[in-house]
Amino acid sequence: MGKIAFLFPGQGSQAAGMGKALAEQDEKVKSFFESADQKLGFSLSQLIFEGPQEKLTLTTNAQPALLTTSIAILDYFKRSGVAPDFVAGHSLGEYTALVAAEALSFEDGVYAVRKRGEFMEEAVPNGEGTMAAVLGLDRDKLTAVTEEVTAGGNPVQLANLNCPGQIVISGSRAGVEQASAKAKEEGAKRVLPLEVSGPFHSELMKPAAEKFRQVLDDIEIKDAVVPVIANVTASEMTSAAEINSRLIEQLYSPVLWEDSIRRMIELGVDTFIEIGPGKVLSGLVKKVDRSLKTYAVSDAESCQAVTESLKEELR
Repeated sequence: MGKIAFLFPGQGSQAAGMGKALAEQDEKVKSFFESADQKLGFSLSQLIFEGPQEKLTLTTNAQPALLTTSIAILDYFKRSGVAPDFVAGHSLGEYTALVAAEALSFEDGVYAVRKRGEFMEEAVPNGEGTMAAVLGLDRDKLTAVTEEVTAGGNPVQLANLNCPGQIVISGSRAGVEQASAKAKEEGAKRVLPLEVSGPFHSELMKPAAEKFRQVLDDIEIKDAVVPVIANVTASEMTSAAEINSRLIEQLYSPVLWEDSIRRMIELGVDTFIEIGPGKVLSGLVKKVDRSLKTYAVSDAESCQAVTESLKEELR
């Protein structure tokens, strides 16, 4: 058996009720939700368990909610004895990966992503920026499209390079709309506008990055005990200094997710375990390479099934 990577989902995977059953049956799991409530000064756990979904989906709530739920599930899963060789997370999920790698404490992680969400919301007035998923166009052609539109005065850029044929663009509303139309002319199969509150992972997020720098300066970042594959570079990072600077850059830089998966494959990973709500990342891994083994752990049942499956392979 090759190496194992743990993957942590980003914004969009949140769902009211996530983690609730596990918290009700396990005191340690429940304690993570209680710690998050205490750190943030309001009942995040009630919002996670009961919704409403619209409120949970707000960036400022979704980010700490996903980190809390994913780390609570991770704690439960770790008791099975399965340990990762590498960790990675998609956008917000990178913070969960850093908590998993002990570079950030859980409480600092929850606090940091709550502030990150606030600054992201504030960076661009609502309605002025947006994102869209472009399907079936390669990155070079799409890069040329976004550069042409940006040169015309409406900023837009590649934001999430998720898997072959699936790239998200981000920027000003006019820039995204123009680039979407040009992408179709260049042969994109489909372009799907995304329901987001801002142009995440674009240069328009630089004001948020500047504010967020102060938050990171006020919390302790340690060297990671397991290599974290950085969104910004798609390569391993362990040093506290690099983690700090990459987290600032991550706010306005593309998430190189496909490249990150390919890097882990180069490093010998053949088993990817998605920990947290949903199965989005498992699906993206399969689109990079169908031969890879993927698992998703989101509750007690899936934890047991994955553990048994891995033990079977190790025999």
